[in-house]
Amino acid sequence: MIGRVADLTAEVQQVLGDRDLIVFDGECVLCSGFFRFMLKKDRKERFSFALAQSELGEQIYAALGLNTRDFETNVVIVNGCIYGQLGAFAAAMSAIGLPWRALGVISVVPHRIGDPIYHLIARNRYRIFGRYDTCLLPSPETRSRFIDTGWAAAA
Repeated sequence: MIGRVADLTAEVQQVLGDRDLIVFDGECVLCSGFFRFMLKKDRKERFSFALAQSELGEQIYAALGLNTRDFETNVVIVNGCIYGQLGAFAAAMSAIGLPWRALGVISVVPHRIGDPIYHLIARNRYRIFGRYDTCLLPSPETRSRFIDTGWAAAA
């Protein structure tokens, strides 16, 4: 865990409410693939989404002391706890239930082993998986799951 929602600004707390959230890099093919996977497998629609490149995403990354231009981790918020790196993946998998909950076991990988592997992939993600020229734009059906206020104004 890298933080708690209670540690974020009052404005961000108000936007989040009690939602569980996934903040992801909309230009990264791997990160966007994770978003699409979660969108499909999160049948109870537990998670809302925000792009790391959005105003809300940048506010969350800044509040957590994360780089706001090179988003090397997805941020996952579950039950008021904020996760990054492998912990974010484990928290998301655990939250969507069986059979995916079993992948939450990755959280027991020691940081000294998991972190270097995670950072290696994160630093090279565009080279390995590719990069979109523009940020992902959700379909009108998917847009309702996003909480970035920029799209609410554009919709």
